[in-house]
Amino acid sequence: MKTRFPFVDWFRNSSPYINAHRGRTFVILIEGEAMAQGRGEQLIQDLALLHTLGVRLVVVFGIRPQVLEALSAAGIEPTRHDGRWVADAAIMSHVERIAAEQRLWLEARLSLGLPNTPLHGVELTAVSGNLVMAKPLGVRQGIDFDHSGEVRRVRANAIQGLLEQGSLVLLPPLGFSSTGEVFDLDASEVAQQAAVALSADKLILLGEADGLHDESGALQRQLTPSEAEPLRRQAAPGSELARHLGAACAAARHGVARTHLITWHDHDALLGELFTRDGVGTMITQHRYEQLRPAELSDIAGLLELLEPLERRGMLVARSRERLEHEIDDYLVIDRDGMVIGCAALHVFTDVTMGELACVAVHGDYRGGARGELLLAEVERRARRQGLSSLFVLTTHTTHWFFEHGFRSAEIEALPPLKRDTYNHARKSKILIKSLV
Repeated sequence: MKTRFPFVDWFRNSSPYINAHRGRTFVILIEGEAMAQGRGEQLIQDLALLHTLGVRLVVVFGIRPQVLEALSAAGIEPTRHDGRWVADAAIMSHVERIAAEQRLWLEARLSLGLPNTPLHGVELTAVSGNLVMAKPLGVRQGIDFDHSGEVRRVRANAIQGLLEQGSLVLLPPLGFSSTGEVFDLDASEVAQQAAVALSADKLILLGEADGLHDESGALQRQLTPSEAEPLRRQAAPGSELARHLGAACAAARHGVARTHLITWHDHDALLGELFTRDGVGTMITQHRYEQLRPAELSDIAGLLELLEPLERRGMLVARSRERLEHEIDDYLVIDRDGMVIGCAALHVFTDVTMGELACVAVHGDYRGGARGELLLAEVERRARRQGLSSLFVLTTHTTHWFFEHGFRSAEIEALPPLKRDTYNHARKSKILIKSLV
């Protein structure tokens, strides 16, 4: 018998998903274009409905088009490199202002409870704050990115506490450093890092596209990170496709059960993806396994693939296959289901009981999961077992990270004679030392 009200059948069929989603944590990214095109009101109503159904929500919002409009009005043309703009003081003043305005607008709309609105009777507390810690991108290929940054750490415990109190957490594309600075962040990176830190059940990315399509134009319902990765590499740096696929693949590889790519153009996309059997977008999901172990000659190809992008960006000194083969016993690797996703080397200078911590690298999709700390701790254990009194490192990009892990600045005279004689003055690497005694 055909129902008089089609929504009744939909409601009945959605009941398994309502039960499955209750108490789950979803991280949802809403790109700034959605707000700029007037989709904010409908999305807020959908968020309120999810909250009412017991979903724990963390909402990340983008502000790119709003900032670009403000910069254009002010006659400011941002310098761009590798898909990011250089956020100098003038740009940051607009970024901070617009992020604050957008947050206040969202909080105001989430507070709406008039009888003639869909949010009538919904008690929804929206909370934001210094919940994302950041670090500067630094100097890359000779370009100082100033206040353009990347996520260092998401304060997962604080966010979990807010979610347990029934709050909806808002995260702007901003981060704060331990030195009191504010950094401009990529909203998709904030969403990905938040999902991983919270062990979220879902990461939902609302963008222009309605998902990924094959060569015939058919929507691809489900992909693994390895299947989606070639599409990411083909996408233009900094494009929404590149950013969303990067976030989706990284989140899936870090254990976020499901990442969904859907479009904000479709008013039904968010609820349709969550409460129907087939969904409306593309889901990326995969579970992998990893271990920290000594490197082997069979890892050379994986090491070269891991290091090449970092060498190309000037973060690491180029290493040949022959050099890696010769020094392979110095290396540790993080192996994840047969893929080298991290490495570090300990080069020993026995004449001065010092060791060089070298070639610390983690694949871009796997950063933010304390793998750098894991590598450093194992190198320190190796160094102490060999009777070394200190470690030194030469770095151009990650000075802050090493400072926070016990290293201090030093002059070139503190290096072992052999390293001092081969120091590359053109790279201007910072010299940092950590005592092991």
